[in-house]
Amino acid sequence: MRKKLANKSCNKGFTILELIISITLMGIIVVILMGAMRLGLRSIESGEKKTEQLERMRSSINIIDYQIQSQFPLTYTDEDGNKSYYFQAGQDFMQFATNYSIWNGGKGYVIATYKVIPEDNKEALYVSENIIGIDEIRDTKLFDNYEKIYFEYFTRDLLTEEGKWVNEWTNEMSFPEKVKIHLIKDMNDFSMIFPIRTRGTILETSLGFEEFEEYSDED
Repeated sequence: MRKKLANKSCNKGFTILELIISITLMGIIVVILMGAMRLGLRSIESGEKKTEQLERMRSSINIIDYQIQSQFPLTYTDEDGNKSYYFQAGQDFMQFATNYSIWNGGKGYVIATYKVIPEDNKEALYVSENIIGIDEIRDTKLFDNYEKIYFEYFTRDLLTEEGKWVNEWTNEMSFPEKVKIHLIKDMNDFSMIFPIRTRGTILETSLGFEEFEEYSDED
């Protein structure tokens, strides 16, 4: 009788031990699964964030390309009666006339102005535009959180045919051949080059633009 009771006690003890081991193993498995789920969620969030950043970059590049490719050699007359292009450019800004609007598409002429603005020890690139003859200005952010953003302009010597990149465009009578935008982050320079279709001096492009307007009026 005593042996039977002892056996029952032993069986009961082993059952409790097995239960404790099972609960411990289940707890370990739950912790591992929770960690895996957290890693998975973080990976998904990181992937979505990268996808959103890439999509935003693609859209911003398209905007810049459309506006530069749709640039028009539009001029204005200053107080002294001299004609100048709307195109003005420096290391941290660029302004030109284009017939592609971010908000209205290919409707009418707008003056697009790109500016590099400091934000929280970083730099961001904004673009603003206003319809010629109207004071209303709209703007939007294209790139942000970069260590450095700046423009360069490609010019070619008419005599030697040698070309070089400059940080400021000082020739008010003509256009650069190309525009380069530098986006620098983590010591990496992501640069984009956009060719400018407009060619010639202010006299040549102004005459051509007037002929184009006359031809359009006849149609």
